[in-house]
Amino acid sequence: MSVVGVLLAAGAGTRYGSPKALAHDGSWLRGAVTALRAGGCDQVVVVLGAAAEQARALVPEGVEVVVAADWQSGMAASLRAGLRAARERDAGAALVQLVDTPDVGADVVARVLGVAAGSLDTALARASFHGAPRHPVLFGRHHLGAVIDTATGDAGARDFLRGRPDVVLVECGDLATGADHDTPEPA
Repeated sequence: MSVVGVLLAAGAGTRYGSPKALAHDGSWLRGAVTALRAGGCDQVVVVLGAAAEQARALVPEGVEVVVAADWQSGMAASLRAGLRAARERDAGAALVQLVDTPDVGADVVARVLGVAAGSLDTALARASFHGAPRHPVLFGRHHLGAVIDTATGDAGARDFLRGRPDVVLVECGDLATGADHDTPEPA
């Protein structure tokens, strides 16, 4: 079964000051695509919204772009668009990553995917950094419809994941911080 890496990069980045898909001349976007590919995803889908045409030019060749038309309604819109794209490709699972976590590399992706060996279609796992759950998050095919149906606003899959005993936390604090960058770094 295949794994589709879903990179969420649709937001306007209002706190950051510009769309994060464009950050550092697209290096965050390209780095995340590389991490997804090198970490074991068979395909990668980048979900764009704000500045979609400008960001599309930064997407590496061979990577599919999906534009979330309703991206302004919150992160859930891009999550739904990305998971629908994964489902259309008959993926065994979707691994969701955020564009604004630049230190998450292929080693984190591979570790999260590694917990699903043999049970990819029912997998439910997420990276944890020193005990704090973050991204990437792995959703087996069995869960895609429920996540799509419950994702709203800026909460994304938070409500779906909250309190589920079947979510496997995969400690990755030895590999990265997993921190997302909501504001620009001071000069």
